Amino acid sequence: MNRFIAEVIGQMSAAGIFVLVVKGQGIAQCYERPAWRASGDIDFFLDAVNYEKAKAFLIPMASSVEIEDKSRLHMGMTVKSWMVELHGTMNTGISSRIDDGIVLVQRDIFENDGIRVWHNSGIDVFLPSPDNDAIIVFTHFIEHFFVGGVGLRQISDWCRLLWTYRDVIDRTLLGRRLEEMRLMSEWKAFASFAVSWLGMPDSAMPFYVTSSRFERKARRICRIIIDAGNFGHNKDQSYRSRYPKLIEKSITFFRRLGEFLRLSCIFPSNTPRFFVTYVCRRMRSGW
Repeated sequence: MNRFIAEVIGQMSAAGIFVLVVKGQGIAQCYERPAWRASGDIDFFLDAVNYEKAKAFLIPMASSVEIEDKSRLHMGMTVKSWMVELHGTMNTGISSRIDDGIVLVQRDIFENDGIRVWHNSGIDVFLPSPDNDAIIVFTHFIEHFFVGGVGLRQISDWCRLLWTYRDVIDRTLLGRRLEEMRLMSEWKAFASFAVSWLGMPDSAMPFYVTSSRFERKARRICRIIIDAGNFGHNKDQSYRSRYPKLIEKSITFFRRLGEFLRLSCIFPSNTPRFFVTYVCRRMRSGW
């Protein structure tokens, strides 16, 4: 996968396309043994202009192409047996405040060179700067946690990023961004989970607090993650093929409602807002 990333980014760079790698193999470089991190797909992050250029460049090379989500500027495709996803935005779709914060991160990346470099097989692969990546990685798994399910690998990625750049990350900037996005409670709860359950050193975890309140949240987070499984794989989805479309959508709605009610016991302030935003977005897209 790393060789393919070097090859395709070298070709895109030669074609005048500026692209970053987010998550995945970029975050893998924060591990002591990067090749030991289980690989998934390849996520390319681009501004609006380069997103269109990348589509035109990669689609002719792809053996299959998914339907584009134009509202979120997202398209998946298979190129030389590798699953590649193009992202014109890293918006979550569950909160306008969160997405407004991500837009500011995106501007810092593409307008202020808020990046770092991974030297991969002689090719400079651009990644978000540690300050920007901390927001991208955290908000991405928060979206999955609230909608569908999150894997421990994503939380481990977050921990490894914070550990690797523990002396670099601007905690004042991070705190301001989290407050503006109203995500400080979620951060502290997952910080407690990471320290108490995954062995993250508390000295390297920004905003970690020793608190029985956040320890209770951490226990509930652990239970939900284990119950749902990696990306929600423990959930029974067989009903989707057994019922007509309308009934299937109704079942999905009430299941999501039950999941959000369970989450509201951990995050009572944000969960109702996230649920309303999620439902409105799904209704606009035909559920």
